[in-house]
This record gives sequence, structure tokens and C-alpha cells, in this order.
Amino acid sequence: MKPLRSVRSRILASMLAVTAVGMALAGGTAYLIQRERTLMQIDERLSDAVSDAAFIATDAASPTIDDALTVLVQRLRPASGEATFALLDGTRALVPGGQAQLHPERDPAFVARVLLETSGGDVVRGTATVAGTALRYVAIPVAVEGAGSGLFVVVADLGAALAPLDDAFRTFALVAVGALAAVGVVGWVVAGRLLSPVRRLRETAARITASDPSERIEVVGSDDISELTVTVNDMLDRLDGALRGQRRLLDDVGHELKTPITIVRGHLEVMSPDDPADVDATRDLALDELDRMAGLVRDIAELSDLNRPLRITPVPTDVAALTHTVRLKAAALSSALTWTVTEAAEATAVLDPDRVTQALLQLAANAVAHGRGEVRIASTVRDDRLLFTVSDDGAGVDPAAAAAVFERFARGGTAGRGASGSGLGLAIVAAIAAAHGGTASVEGATFTLDLPFVEVAP
Repeated sequence: MKPLRSVRSRILASMLAVTAVGMALAGGTAYLIQRERTLMQIDERLSDAVSDAAFIATDAASPTIDDALTVLVQRLRPASGEATFALLDGTRALVPGGQAQLHPERDPAFVARVLLETSGGDVVRGTATVAGTALRYVAIPVAVEGAGSGLFVVVADLGAALAPLDDAFRTFALVAVGALAAVGVVGWVVAGRLLSPVRRLRETAARITASDPSERIEVVGSDDISELTVTVNDMLDRLDGALRGQRRLLDDVGHELKTPITIVRGHLEVMSPDDPADVDATRDLALDELDRMAGLVRDIAELSDLNRPLRITPVPTDVAALTHTVRLKAAALSSALTWTVTEAAEATAVLDPDRVTQALLQLAANAVAHGRGEVRIASTVRDDRLLFTVSDDGAGVDPAAAAAVFERFARGGTAGRGASGSGLGLAIVAAIAAAHGGTASVEGATFTLDLPFVEVAP
């Protein structure tokens, strides 16, 4: 993965972009507001200069225009970053004594401009550039009755007034760049730490193979990424279990199919084609073994379907009616046995009637194959459990093998009970019970389906 395309880089780029935009907006807005305030202060000082000039001219009551302008130049001294001068006859300029940094009176173009703008006798404010310096000025016409007129000009250096603000903004820009760099470093480290479980997830997923799916990701912390890690580990556990189940299924199937194949092959190899009786016997044996193999494959397919997350459809079910229906269906399996219902629970429970019927018929088929005498079917409710039982008069299952008969391909060990068949029927029963949140068990010749009892109010 290229660095610029990594999640870490994109997160960092987004953080820096948002931070940079925020800093630019904050700094730019502050700069513009402060700049506007500075310009307003300059305009206020120029307005005050107009008022002060009018007051001084009136107070001095100078007899000549020369005296009036001289008084204005002497009494309205320029502040720092400002300059004042007076124009007589549009040619001579009076300036205050001392060292001044601004000399706009020396620029003929500026002098001509203010003379033209004040030719109508009005006070004029404006902005001009003199010798590369931006100036804000006010030009005040001064007249003495019967003694001529002149012009008094006050000039403010905008560059000097805005210099502290510009310096502050440049400092802010430098600090902002440094802050962005610090945010970038911290963001890179933090994003790396936060995304390290994701990186380990990718690396672990790349290492996991079908031959070794046991590796897991270390869970660190208790945030969302840690929860993702836990979820992925759970998924890997499920996949590992599924792979183990598939391997076990293939091993068991290979083991179970090996016997009938060996039997058929052995009889075919020793069969005499010239002996019709031998041919018929071998044919019957081969067909019988093939039928057994077909049943085995069918059971494997059914169990494989049950091993998936079972989609049962629980509905309110009349337990007594279900019990009697199972007896009627089971009676068709064998007329040599006596089928009875010893007890039927008068209750309505929430369960999947099709799946429960399938499990009970499988137990009934087991009784047909291995039991004798009477087959008793019953349903009872004890506390919060719903119990279905199928029992017969057969020898029963060896107690030592009772825990294993519900495993795939397992067979019981007493009086031949469970010695034939695919060994998948009881595993299917156990899978149906587990799908309902219950269990399947056996004691002797009595098989029990123990399910949670979810009662429905009548």
C-alpha cells in the first residue's frame, strides 16, 4: 500500500487540512478586523485634524494667509508616522521644523492632485501612493478674507500604522506553521497507535491460511478498534471451528465409505462370473452396500445443513396434538412394533413443529432399527422445560457410550444397538435440540429431547 493512500495518511491529511483552514480563518479574520480598526483610527485622527485646524485658524485670527498657515503648521505638530505641510499660492510649501520621515510636499504629482481635488473649496480625504509609500491624507482649504487662500494637508503613513499588525500576523503565521508541524507529528503517532490493531489485523489475515487458522490478534484497550479486534477474533474462532468441522466430516466420511467400498471391491474381485448364484449374491450384496452408502450421503447432507446456523421458525404449537401426530407418522415405520402415547402435555409451546417432528421420527426410526416390543412416545412439562421422550423395550445404550452416541458416526455398544446405520441420525437429533436451545440425551432405551418451555397464554 502506498503511503499516500493509507488510512493513516488520509486521516493525517484531513486533520492538517481542517487545522490549517481553521487557523487561516481565525488569523485572517482577526487580521482584517484589526486592520479595519487601525484604518478607522487613522480616519478619526484626520477628522480631528480638520476640527483642530478650524479651531486654531479662528483662534489665531491671523491678518494674512501666510500667518494663518504658519500658525497651523507650528501648532498642529504631526504624530509618529504622520506629516503636515501647507501650500501657499500652490507653489510654496511650509513644513514644521525637525526631522521628518515623510515629505509628500516634495512630490509634484501629489501636490498637483490635492490642489485639483480642493479647487472647489471643500475638505478632501483620500489615499495615495507617494514614493512607494501608501498615504492616507486630508486636505483642508484655508482662506483669510481679503488676504488670499492656501491649503493645509495632514498625511498618515498607512504602512507604518499597519506595520505592527503585519508583524503580528507574520508571527502568527510562523507559529501556525510550527503548530501544524506539531499537529502533524502528534497526529501521525496517534493515528498509528489507534490504527495499529487494524494493521495487525491485516498482517494476521495475510498470515492465516487454511492449514493454520489458529493465530489471533492481540486485544489492546477498550475502544471501538478494540471491539473490532474482538469481533474479528470471534469470526476467526468461528471460521476455525468450521474448518475443523469440515476436516472431521471429511475424515469421518472417508472412514465410513472405506468399509462398503472395500466390501464391494473384495466381493467383485473373488466373484465367479460362471457361477450365477455367486453373481446374484454379489449383486445383492453390492446393491445393499450401495443403498447403505446412499443413505450415508443423504444423512451427511442433512447434517451439513444442520451444522449451518439453523433457521428454525418457532410458532405457537399444541404439544399434545404434535405428540399424537408423531405417533401416527411413526406407526407407519413398522407394523411389527406397538406404538403408544403414554402422556401428552396439554400446553401450547413456542417451537418449530417440523424440526421437532423430524427429531422424534429419527428417534422412532432408531427404535425400529434397534428396539422391540412397545415404543412409547410422551411429552411432559417440568418447571420451565418441555420434555419429549421415545422409549422401547430393547437392550438400550451402554451407559459408557451414552455421551458419545449423539456424535457424528458414533454407535452404541450394547446388544448391537447402534452397530448399524450411518451413525448420523442421533447427531441430527442433537443438532435440532441445540437449535432450540435444548439438549438430547439417552438413558438405557429412553431417548429424551429436552427443550426450553416457552408457553403461550391461551
